[in-house]
Amino acid sequence: MATADATLESTPKTRSKRPMMVGLLLALVLGGGGFYATWSGMILGGEAGHAAGEGAPGPLQGIAFVPLETMVVSLGPDSGSEHLRFTSQVEVVAGAEADVALLKPRILDVLNSYLRAIDTALIEDPQSMARLRAQMLRRVQIVTGEGRVRDLLITEFVLN
Repeated sequence: MATADATLESTPKTRSKRPMMVGLLLALVLGGGGFYATWSGMILGGEAGHAAGEGAPGPLQGIAFVPLETMVVSLGPDSGSEHLRFTSQVEVVAGAEADVALLKPRILDVLNSYLRAIDTALIEDPQSMARLRAQMLRRVQIVTGEGRVRDLLITEFVLN
């Protein structure tokens, strides 16, 4: 008898796979329902998404660009390059093009002064482009006044 009791206690009980299968089925059904609700526009889209022509973009309004002249900035002797060739455009709100164009000499002066004052290692570091752009944009916004300039687009940044 002791042997029969020992073999009954030593056999491991198998766990039921039913809860795992029910959970997996529920996850698939709920995931599919959530995908359909988002895709069809019931969530995060509403009727406004369908009324606009199924995602067709409308015409751009309220944006204008003012090109700035190309600047050539000489770099210091510790730099691997001799010059920086810099060209940009200023994105402005519609109607402010004339105001910003009038201030172009002041904008170029601020950008030139900034690019000459910063460390050449910062100019040569490709990862610092976003920081440089943000600093220059802020200076341009100060010169032109709040609400006129939306962004500074760098179209050429060449070290030679």
